[in-house]
Amino acid sequence: MPIPTPVWIAAGLLLAIMFLMAVIAKLYRKAGPHEALIVYGFRGTRVIKGHGCVIYPMVQTCRGLSLELMSFDVAPKQDLYTRQGVAVTVEAVAQIKVKSDPESILTAAEQFLTKPPDEREGLIRLVMEGHLRGIIGQLTVEEIVKQPEMVGDRMRSTCADDMNKMGLEVISFTIKEVRDKNDYITNMGRPDVARIKRDADVATAEADRDTAIKRAVAARESAVAKAQADQERVLAETLSQAKQAEAQRDLEVKKAAYLEMVKKQQAQADKAYEIQGNIMQQQVRAEEVTIHQVEKEHEVKVQEAEIQRRDRELTATVFKAAEYERKRIETLAEAEKQRLIMEAEGHASAIRTQGEAEAEIIFKKGDAEARAMNVKAAAYQEFNQAAIVDKLITNMPEVVRALAAPLANIDKITIVSTGNGDTAGIHKITGDITQMAAQIPALFETLSGMPLKELFSKVRMIGDKSPKPDGKSKDGTE
Repeated sequence: MPIPTPVWIAAGLLLAIMFLMAVIAKLYRKAGPHEALIVYGFRGTRVIKGHGCVIYPMVQTCRGLSLELMSFDVAPKQDLYTRQGVAVTVEAVAQIKVKSDPESILTAAEQFLTKPPDEREGLIRLVMEGHLRGIIGQLTVEEIVKQPEMVGDRMRSTCADDMNKMGLEVISFTIKEVRDKNDYITNMGRPDVARIKRDADVATAEADRDTAIKRAVAARESAVAKAQADQERVLAETLSQAKQAEAQRDLEVKKAAYLEMVKKQQAQADKAYEIQGNIMQQQVRAEEVTIHQVEKEHEVKVQEAEIQRRDRELTATVFKAAEYERKRIETLAEAEKQRLIMEAEGHASAIRTQGEAEAEIIFKKGDAEARAMNVKAAAYQEFNQAAIVDKLITNMPEVVRALAAPLANIDKITIVSTGNGDTAGIHKITGDITQMAAQIPALFETLSGMPLKELFSKVRMIGDKSPKPDGKSKDGTE
């Protein structure tokens, strides 16, 4: 079915309207709040700000000019000289923008519309650095360092005319850093630092002084209060101790009186008990004596009866038998006596001869022994000191051997040494034996009853002659 003609007409109109609207939208330009449109063409140059307009092609054109804030550093590479002739380096930050009125926008468009942002900022920076150099030359270092706001105000007031001619305005100018190569700025603050430090030290000293004074006053008041409190405490303690002493004294007096009374009563009771005990003991002893006497009398009577019984028994048995035996033994003894007398008379002569011979032998043997003793005594008289010492030393091994004989009976000796040198181990045993041997002279002195020194003093020295015999014996015979 063919489409009707009105539909085609309506579709064509719709397409035409849409195409027209697209063309108009393409030609319509809008200016945002951060920019301004500079329209120029057959109607002249005009500024569009905050709204839009249709730009007719071929007869009109437009460019956008940014109204945003421009921020850049202002830091001259060359040193800036102050009024004092001190070379300083100043770094600052500047914020600049195009003014909002149409005349300023047109002025700025005349100078910066076709320039890129870098070139535009470079031109503005050159102007700012020139004005900064002039302002720094009129100020001292102290003013620059201590009054940076004043430098910013001067920069804004000085640059205002030049910025107006370019359609710009200085929003802010802030100095970031000021430095120099000669440490002028560093030394500049030292007097103030020293003064501030001095003032701080003085203030600290004054505060310490005031604190010390207040502490001393407080300590004095505290000491006075403490002393008063101590006095009151000591007084109270003294009064309390005095009262306690009085109470203790009264208590002790009462205790002493009570103890005295108790002791008296106790003594009386003890004395009465002792007297009564003595009386009872005397009575007991009297009774015991009486009983003992009765027992003794009874024992005597019993013994007398026993004696009489034994006497009668012995008389009846032993005495008669003994009498018979005695007579028999006497008869036998008399007979043996007669026999022995006869035998003795027979052997008397022979025994007398043998006895006389034995007596002669004994006499001669005794005479020989006496002579040997005399010779030995004479030999001892000839002993000198060397002989005595030789005798003692010769017999000393025998004595030491006798002292050490018990050690020979020991099968095994276990020695535990503590490492104390000569006082431990086998040295201890030999040392003990040596000490026993060293005690032998004392043993000789104990047995002889005479010190060795005195014994040696009585011994004839070597080379002394023995005393000559006087030819008389002890009994005075020659």
